[in-house]
Amino acid sequence: MRVNGAVATALYSSALLLGNVRADDAEEADAAATTIEEATTTSILEKPTFTPTNLKAPFFEQFTDDWESRWKASSAKKEDSKATEEWAYVGQWAVEEPSVFKAIEGDKGLVVKNPAAHHAISAKFPKKIDNKGKSLVVQYEVKLQNGLECGGAYMKLLQDNKKLHREEFSNASPYIIMFGPDKCGATNKVHFIFRHKNPKTGEYEEKHLKSAPSAQITKTTTLYTLVVNADNTFEILIDGESKKSGSLLEDFTPSVNPEKEIDDPKDSKPDDWVDEAKIPDPDAKKPEDWDEDAPFEIPDEEATKPDDWLDEEPTMIPDPEAEKPEDWDDEEDGDWIPPTVPNPKCEEASGCGPWERPTKRNPDYKGKWSAEYIDNPAYKGVWKPRKIANPDYFEDKTPAKFEPMGAIGFEIWTMQSDILFDNVYIGHSLEDANKLKNESFDIKHKIEQAEEDAAKPKPEETPKMPGATTFKEDPINYVREKVDLFYSIAKNDPIQAIKMLPEVAGGIGALAVTVLALLIGLATMGSGKAAPQVKDTAKKIKDSAVDAKDQAVDAAATGSEKIQSEINKRTTRSSGPAE
Repeated sequence: MRVNGAVATALYSSALLLGNVRADDAEEADAAATTIEEATTTSILEKPTFTPTNLKAPFFEQFTDDWESRWKASSAKKEDSKATEEWAYVGQWAVEEPSVFKAIEGDKGLVVKNPAAHHAISAKFPKKIDNKGKSLVVQYEVKLQNGLECGGAYMKLLQDNKKLHREEFSNASPYIIMFGPDKCGATNKVHFIFRHKNPKTGEYEEKHLKSAPSAQITKTTTLYTLVVNADNTFEILIDGESKKSGSLLEDFTPSVNPEKEIDDPKDSKPDDWVDEAKIPDPDAKKPEDWDEDAPFEIPDEEATKPDDWLDEEPTMIPDPEAEKPEDWDDEEDGDWIPPTVPNPKCEEASGCGPWERPTKRNPDYKGKWSAEYIDNPAYKGVWKPRKIANPDYFEDKTPAKFEPMGAIGFEIWTMQSDILFDNVYIGHSLEDANKLKNESFDIKHKIEQAEEDAAKPKPEETPKMPGATTFKEDPINYVREKVDLFYSIAKNDPIQAIKMLPEVAGGIGALAVTVLALLIGLATMGSGKAAPQVKDTAKKIKDSAVDAKDQAVDAAATGSEKIQSEINKRTTRSSGPAE
């Protein structure tokens, strides 16, 4: 009865522990959400009330109540030559106040409402924007209320043309500039792409900024500013701080202007051209005493067998504590052979079994002989084709003279919802853009930062890092930390979670295997054999453990495939096939 009581307690405690760990996860998540919500509704700083700015610009948007008269969601189909399925812009948009770290009462923004969906919306400019001879300033606020694991939050300035219909805006709509943050997998950058027209062919080509700055992934508002000057210089600022500057002629790929000269495609290397800089010395000869067959190692003749070496003792012996199971049938199962264990006598001596002389490095080993390399007297250098004038060469000295722009559009795909856009400025005055920054962003940033700091756990509330607790110190928290770490990793990469914490992947299975060992150990204590009912129970637990682990692996693999499928749908360009 004492053994059965211990077993029942172990089984109940193990199952209860794993169940409570996940239940506590949900409760802690709810508590954290409540804490953030309280912090966003009860600010330690006084919140001002939104008042529209008096600043003017060729295009300026604060998403006031009449926003629908300017913006229209697209009902077009997304063009993708690589996919068989047809993707529609089903993502919904709304104009609303922030739900996380709200800083200004009544201040609304344009919000992406659906995760894992294609969104497209655009607004025409009152009149086309032409920056010839002037600077172009593009500035807007982005608030990633649910963070950003995979998705874009960039804008596109669309080419002015008569076919520019808002309800047909899509990734194929021609644009002049694409600017803004983008993050997915290894990609984390602030795009600056401009489409350049080849003056000879009339074809357009995307020019991508090299070494683009990283996007700022935070739930507080981020201000992105792009300035393109008439002298072809540019600057990207994040929260008013310069992050990248350079020239349209030097810092983009492919370059605006092609090379003046190119390799002659008709030129070929002569048959007698010698391009081997080094050759084996033809006069070199292998020394007569060079033994290519000498082994790398030889027996150490100076070694002697230790005095306590046990020649007659085997390294492994039958387990003296093993017993033949009661249900073993010699006729059906064959002769029972006890398992072997390391010979304890060998641990007390230098070794057991036949003694063999150890080996050492052979001082006469030289390996395969080969002649030394010398400079090739016939070497002519690295062959290169001759240069000819590039028939496609042109020189555009003023790529900053963009073609007229007629609209702005957000055409994105994202795994996260509630991305908020606000205070969009498109014009020619950096001074006015800075004034807008002072009126809106600087106020928001101060309040949001204070609320974010207030929502963070106090130092005394900060839990230990996973792994800081040992099983001996606190078995319950040790298991909980393992499970918490597994689920945190699995949210982003289920397969990596299984690889890093395979003992957790089985869930109940992992605990059940531990209980199985406890069962057998307790049941055999004193009697030396397991009772039939205990063996049956142990077998059922073991089978359940295997099933649970297999189901966990299958579920994780399915989840990973689903995430990868969504990522494959994503594109960050507005022309050509989806990436």
